[in-house]
Amino acid sequence: MGLLSELKVSVPWGHIAAKVWGSPQGPPVLCLHGWLDNANSFDRLLPLLPPSFHYVAMDFGGHGLSSHHHPGFPYQPQNYVNEVRRVAAALKWNRFSLLGHSFGGTIGGMFSCIFPELVDKLILLDSSPFFLESKEIKNLPTYKRQSIEHVLLVEAKDKPPKVLSPEEMLQSFLKNNTQVGEECGKLLLERGTTRVAQGLVLNRDRRLSQPENHFEVLSKDQFEYICKKIQARILVVKADQGYSYFRPIKDDEIRESMDYILQFLKSTLKERFQYMEVVGNHYVHMREPQHVAGVISDFLQSNP
Repeated sequence: MGLLSELKVSVPWGHIAAKVWGSPQGPPVLCLHGWLDNANSFDRLLPLLPPSFHYVAMDFGGHGLSSHHHPGFPYQPQNYVNEVRRVAAALKWNRFSLLGHSFGGTIGGMFSCIFPELVDKLILLDSSPFFLESKEIKNLPTYKRQSIEHVLLVEAKDKPPKVLSPEEMLQSFLKNNTQVGEECGKLLLERGTTRVAQGLVLNRDRRLSQPENHFEVLSKDQFEYICKKIQARILVVKADQGYSYFRPIKDDEIRESMDYILQFLKSTLKERFQYMEVVGNHYVHMREPQHVAGVISDFLQSNP
């Protein structure tokens, strides 16, 4: 299955860019990339999935080839849920599946609760559909403050994008993405940079700072209530060497929280919930896509 086309969806602040794969007549699947990644995140996985489906891999706003959001405001999780809804509306999709990696899976989880009637299946690649951390409550005002102050700092500096040689750009990228690997790093930078006379500049919006400044953290009561709204079937694919992308929280706290989320999803969704652990790190869907392609294909093709 090869790439069919590039796509641009018009929005009030510019456009949302996307890549299209598979059969235009097939059941639609919207692919959501991780924090600071882009639609190229799925280039090595989608060719291994059933070609009878219609896959659209979008760039979130401020990422890849999508327009940056209006100046003056920080990015918020609901901005991205809004983008998913706009893409689905533009494509005239009444019901579709979501395939999300990391941050993209969390946005997919939020969307599945807010628009439950639209989502058929939700596939989470080394991701959590929610962040449930009671111990993080004390940090939330700090995160929200940092998000606003970072925007003000970026505006005050008003510097042009930093220009690096291709090798400097790659090494800088790998330093901040230790699990992605050189080959996959190059693939993400193909869509995540623009070539200028002196070298490469990053495409992404400089207002995008630490992910913890942009995640919504739910209480147990909130989580349990909105989970009951989900109509989709859910597949969670966990990498055995994956890492926590919500970095301030300690590993034991993450495991405790994730175990609670998975157990509640299992008990609430029953036969609509499936869990699989695979060998690989956080970017297993890029580095060893064959480790996840089979279970994803089976899940997409399965009937209730």
